[in-house]
Amino acid sequence: CLLDFGWFKGPSCCLCVLLWVVFTLIEFRTETMKTTSSKPLEVAALGRPFQLGMLYDYRDDCLIPGITLWDREDLQQDTYEIMQPKTDFDVIVSDSVEVKAWALDVDASLKASFIGGLVEVDGSAKYLKDTKASKKQSRVTLKYKRTTKFMQLSMSHLGRGNGIATHVVTAVLYGAQAFFVFDREVSETEDQQNIEGNLQVMIKKIPKLSIEGGASLKLTDTEEATVEKFSCKFYGDFALEQNPVSFQDAVNVYTTLPGLLGENWKNAVPVRVWLLPLEILDSSAARIVRQISVRLINQSQSVIDHFTEIEMQCNDITKRKVISYFPDVRKKVKSFKNMCLEYKSVFQRSLSSILPSIRGGGTEECVLANILTKKEQSPFNSNKLKEWLDCKEEEINLLQVYTDMMEDMKIVASNSELQSEIFKNRDKNVVCFALTSLGEEEPYLSCLANHLKALSTAKFVISGLHCKLQHKKLLKTVYSIKKLFYLLLTAYRRPHINTRHEL
Repeated sequence: CLLDFGWFKGPSCCLCVLLWVVFTLIEFRTETMKTTSSKPLEVAALGRPFQLGMLYDYRDDCLIPGITLWDREDLQQDTYEIMQPKTDFDVIVSDSVEVKAWALDVDASLKASFIGGLVEVDGSAKYLKDTKASKKQSRVTLKYKRTTKFMQLSMSHLGRGNGIATHVVTAVLYGAQAFFVFDREVSETEDQQNIEGNLQVMIKKIPKLSIEGGASLKLTDTEEATVEKFSCKFYGDFALEQNPVSFQDAVNVYTTLPGLLGENWKNAVPVRVWLLPLEILDSSAARIVRQISVRLINQSQSVIDHFTEIEMQCNDITKRKVISYFPDVRKKVKSFKNMCLEYKSVFQRSLSSILPSIRGGGTEECVLANILTKKEQSPFNSNKLKEWLDCKEEEINLLQVYTDMMEDMKIVASNSELQSEIFKNRDKNVVCFALTSLGEEEPYLSCLANHLKALSTAKFVISGLHCKLQHKKLLKTVYSIKKLFYLLLTAYRRPHINTRHEL
């Protein structure tokens, strides 16, 4: 608008506009920082031993025990409680970190700290750490939540902080949570979605037992046969004499949960806490300068979820019977899995070191964005990892087809077994069909190993652009089995021919 009046013209005009934009951005950021740090916060307890008056450092989501701003007498006098009895249940099918975080009322910031390894969970929150071991695993989870009382602290007696914390615990909601995780391996011929759907129907009947006072579920013979195949794991804030391992065990335990809280709910634990910024009480106190964007947190979560999927796929591959005939393939898949787990650990350590600094204003958020970008530019690029593993699975599928075709032939997994077979059949003609190419070194796996070594020695990191996947050559080799297989059959059926073919 200043330009319209002709007050500024020429180069001075551009400088004035630039300064105005800069000052506006600074003012906006300052207001954002004030808003971020001065708001009271509400976080999930996740099995951590919160108490009223306890100090908390939100930068790394860490409790600070042994220090309080109140005397013991003041804490007792200025605390009041409100009864808040409430019971909820839910049935969960997804196994992702996002859904588990939702089930435990974990916000994006605390989820980032968990992903980065800053938060050690306990009790029912251990459910966050439990992941499926296989993609062929059906999983349905029953969540039970009971709240009992709400305790709050008055602000009439306040002391000063000393910079080691950002917040103080001013309110705690007590109760308990429990997660019953039902798992079952699904065969190739079974419909996984159908199995999970049927189990959901049966699980939804369990909470009605405590309402109707029933002792056991009434199931049909088909339903009984279905639930018998499911195992059960328990994660809860309750002290059980024995953890449930079957569906019926879970039913029995569920009906006893309300009574396990004890008289006057003495066994209840913190479920949710409210934190007051110390900055409100003392302007010199440490503060939260900024929250990390949800976009970057979700990207970090996607990285962890992807490595979890890779681990499951590797587990499924190594369990296949055909792999026992080809130890070189098994060795490569296991090596690939171990390197992915190692990189996942490196990634989590990077998060744990950078998150507190970003929240405290010591580091810009772009550093986290940089970590995510470098990951995708490295040999551990998500698409490359998936491409290699999918290709390896395709290779194994072909091996499965041709080993099935040779079911009436002896398959040996090592040279020593081969020599043994030759010795046992020394008076006969032996046809050997050897897949030697499966044991060849793969440059991509070497590239992954070199990248991890470079990270551990803080040397120049090898670019992922130079790590070429060699799957096309391998698949071409495996496809050629079909052509040579008929030659093998011909030789096998003519005892007077002694032939050896290698790929």
